This record gives sequence, C-alpha cells and structure tokens, in this order.
Amino acid sequence: EELSKKHNVDFALVKAMIKAESGFNPLAVSRKGARGLMQLMPETAQRMNVANIFNPRENIDGGVRYFRYLLSLFNNDLRLSLAAYNAGENIVSELRSIPPYRETVDYVRKVLNYYQSYKP
Repeated sequence: EELSKKHNVDFALVKAMIKAESGFNPLAVSRKGARGLMQLMPETAQRMNVANIFNPRENIDGGVRYFRYLLSLFNNDLRLSLAAYNAGENIVSELRSIPPYRETVDYVRKVLNYYQSYKP
C-alpha cells in the first residue's frame, strides 16, 4: 500500500497485478525468466535499480515504478499500460493497441477482473 501511494498507482490495481503475475509468490520464476512478486524481467529490474529481484519490497517498488512509467507513456490508458507490462512497451507503442497475443489479451482481462474485485 505504501509503495502504491509513493508512485501514485491504485493499491487495488497493484494487488491485482501481483495476483495475476505471481499468485503472491515472492519466489516465482516464469518460463521466460520473469522473477518475483511482480514478475520483473532481469533487464527491467536493472533499469529500475532493483538490486535483489526476490526481495518483495524491492520487487514491488521496481514493478510499480515501471508501471507508473508505462501509464505516463500510454497517457494513463490502463489497458495499454497493462499490455505493455506483459508484452513489452515497444510492441504496444508500435501497434498502439493490445498485441494479438493470447497471453497478453488474457493477462489484461485477468488483471482488470481482479482489480474490480479488490476495489473497495
């Protein structure tokens, strides 16, 4: 909650992303190499100055900071920002829409559903 306030991203949204990304498992590692609660790729973690990718606080801080950056990049478009978090900012910038990848389409839908359920 503290980190969501610090980076001005709705806490319910951060919680929804973590649920979709790692199921709240701080040691989760994806097939593609994303790590920790917010499933940061090592390059993204490095870019966000995350020293220990498996440290929950550092992982969430880096993930929320990166998501805040994506929100500003995509004019606060939540769907595009979530798609970029999942598929990469370059492809979303190129297409100016959610990429037609099943995983990304499912991810956006899943996060938005969790978000609705976590909202007060």
